[in-house]
Amino acid sequence: MHIAGSRIFLRAVEQRDLPQLHRWANDPVIWQQLGGWHFPYSETDQHHWFTSLSSHSPNQRWCIDDLERGLIGTASLTEINWKDRNAFVGLLIGQTELRGQGYGEETLRTLMRHAFDELGLHRLESTIIEYNAPSLKLFTDKCGWQVEGRQRQWYYRQGQRWDRIWVGITADDYRQAG
Repeated sequence: MHIAGSRIFLRAVEQRDLPQLHRWANDPVIWQQLGGWHFPYSETDQHHWFTSLSSHSPNQRWCIDDLERGLIGTASLTEINWKDRNAFVGLLIGQTELRGQGYGEETLRTLMRHAFDELGLHRLESTIIEYNAPSLKLFTDKCGWQVEGRQRQWYYRQGQRWDRIWVGITADDYRQAG
């Protein structure tokens, strides 16, 4: 089973994906753009993470596959709160040459459709490092999310402190944007 967009689909993480996921987890350029990634990440850690994935978990994690290229990134809904109907969104286009070509937007829109229309969630949120302008533009300008807050000097990257920007979208916002 997978969740389809027009060029991409979200599918379960498979053991065959682990070598590529391990490379992305240890790529310093990618690491600089993400908030919670721990660096460096061993193959053993990658395997433990994979074996901890469960269909009984409240977290949903997918690989992003392009219909022609195969694995190009990852997406997730984590911290799913079924009582209040909200979740945290994660998104990574790991194939750097594909960034800026609409894959992030299609993935985020596919993920929102799944979360709001299929799962019945009411609210999604995410965080972005303040210097990650492409991600901020993707979420807010292209996909209708709102900046909801800022935690000053949350991250330490590139020898200095950076703010963490909270973004969110509700099902009502999603449906109004149509």
